[in-house]
Order: sequence, then C-alpha cells, then structure tokens
Amino acid sequence: MSQWRCAIGDCNRMFDDGESLVLHQAREHERHQCQVCNTITYDGYIAIRHAFDEHTRAEYVRAYEADSKAVRERERVKEIVEKEVNLRAVFDTLEEE
Repeated sequence: MSQWRCAIGDCNRMFDDGESLVLHQAREHERHQCQVCNTITYDGYIAIRHAFDEHTRAEYVRAYEADSKAVRERERVKEIVEKEVNLRAVFDTLEEE
C-alpha cells in the first residue's frame, strides 16, 4: 500500500489514502489565498486545482514567481490526485461539515 504525504510547509504527515490526505489539508491547514484572484480556498491539492483550473499557467507563474519545474510538479500532483482519489467523496464530506 502506498502512503500519501502532506507536503504543506513542514507538515509531512502520512496517510493511507489520498482522500484522508486531501481532507487533512482542508481541515487542518490554514486557508490559502490565491495570488492571482484573491479567492480563499483550502490549501494543498484544492489550491493547486483552483490555480490550474481557473487561471492560465502564465498567470500562475507571474503571481507565484514560479518556474517551469514548480509548475510541472504541481501539474503532476494534480494529475495523480485526480486519477487516484475519490474527489466526489472528499467534496461531499467537506460540504457536510
């Protein structure tokens, strides 16, 4: 069984499944303010999803002073989470709270 690691700051907590990781990021970390549009989102995957679904890569690079390596890493994280995590269950849980 692969482990999922929270990479927000120096958290590094480990989880047995991606759903638990995304819920942890939403519940236990401070909210994230998008540097492009100032929207407040959950941190971690949800912030990455917002940035890449709502804004262009160029907007992201400018707002976060990111390089291509940082963009590729976040795109990779987004792709893995969306492939392996039951996001409907995660968002349903967050809506119930």
